Amino acid sequence: MNRYYIEKDVEEVTKLLASLHNTARVSRTHMARELQSTGLYAGQESVMELLAAGDGKTLGQLAAALGVKPPTITKTVSRLQEQNFVERKPSETDARQTHVWLTDQGRALLEQMQRAVRAAEARALDGVKKKERKQLAKILAKIDANLTGAELPKERKKPPAPKKKKKGAVRDA
Repeated sequence: MNRYYIEKDVEEVTKLLASLHNTARVSRTHMARELQSTGLYAGQESVMELLAAGDGKTLGQLAAALGVKPPTITKTVSRLQEQNFVERKPSETDARQTHVWLTDQGRALLEQMQRAVRAAEARALDGVKKKERKQLAKILAKIDANLTGAELPKERKKPPAPKKKKKGAVRDA
């Protein structure tokens, strides 16, 4: 392979990854704008959603579920607590553990927060067909797996469609 093509491929990959990075940044900025009306900052909605699905998670469980380091989740939960959206309670069984619970104010905010998230998602994917979304999801999963070393789930193949009988075909008796 000639050097020109290798350099051209490298340049294409560099532009592609720069575009991916920029799209992620713009997406986070847009999400932050949509969430402003709720009083939440980008990233806090993920904690709220996890707690809405099951209150009483530990800081470690939240960090693991979101793929962030414990100090990051501690800071996020502290801000949510200052806003009176969550509260921390010590574990009844392990004095080293703290569990996080949504407050009544936090629960009341969930619907407004979900509307803001859906609006941001709808804007981002406007005009992107369902098939394109599936392709994008597969490509992003591959990139993520390449960068994290995670295994991709095996694709389930559709069973082959039954063969159609030809008209006028004679069956063996």
